[in-house]
Amino acid sequence: MKKNKISKNWLINQKRDLFFRQSKIEGYRSRAAYKLIEMNKKFKFLKKSSFVLDLGSCPGGWSQVAKKEIIEGKILAVDAKSMEKINKVDFIKGDFREKKIYEKIMVYFNNKADVVLSDMAANTSGNKAYDSYRTGDLCLNAMSLATKILVKDGVFLSKLFMGSIYNEINAKAKECFKKVVKYKPLSSKKKSTEIYIFCKGLLKI
Repeated sequence: MKKNKISKNWLINQKRDLFFRQSKIEGYRSRAAYKLIEMNKKFKFLKKSSFVLDLGSCPGGWSQVAKKEIIEGKILAVDAKSMEKINKVDFIKGDFREKKIYEKIMVYFNNKADVVLSDMAANTSGNKAYDSYRTGDLCLNAMSLATKILVKDGVFLSKLFMGSIYNEINAKAKECFKKVVKYKPLSSKKKSTEIYIFCKGLLKI
C-alpha cells in the first residue's frame, strides 16, 4: 500500500512539472532534453556539422535535441540499456568503459569528435553520498574518453553531483581544458544537487 502511494505521489509531481509536461507535448523522451537545449543556447556548441558522442543516452532526449541542431555531422549514442531508434542517430549498446565498446567508439569517430555529452547518473542505492560519488566516477571516465577523442577545440559536457568527488572532477577538468564552467540549468529540479560541467579546448592533445 505504501509503495502504491509513493508511486501515485511521484506521478502527480511529474504531471505538475512544467518541463515534464512540455516534453510530452513536444515529443521529447525526457525532460532532460530542456537542460541540453538551455545549455546549448548559453554556450552555443552544437553546430550543424558537429560530430557528437552521447554517453548514457537512454532514453534519448539529448540525442533528439542534438539531431535537431546537426544537419551535416553525425551522432553516436551509447548506453548499456537498449534505446529505441532515433532517425539519423547511430546507437551502440554497451558500457563505454569496456574495451570493445571503447574501440567501437574510436573507430566510429576516427578520434575526431567535436562534442562529448554525458547525462549519466549511477543507479540510486539510497545512499546519496555514495550515489554522488559513483556518478562523479562516471563523469571522470567520460572526461578521460573525451580527452582522447575530442578535436583541439572540442567540448565536453557532463552531469555531476556536489559531493566528495567534486573537487577531483574540477581539478582534472582544469588540467585538461582551457575553459571550465559549472552550470545549473533552470530545468534542473531545485532540490537536486546536480550541476553540469562545461569544458572546452583541450590543453593536452
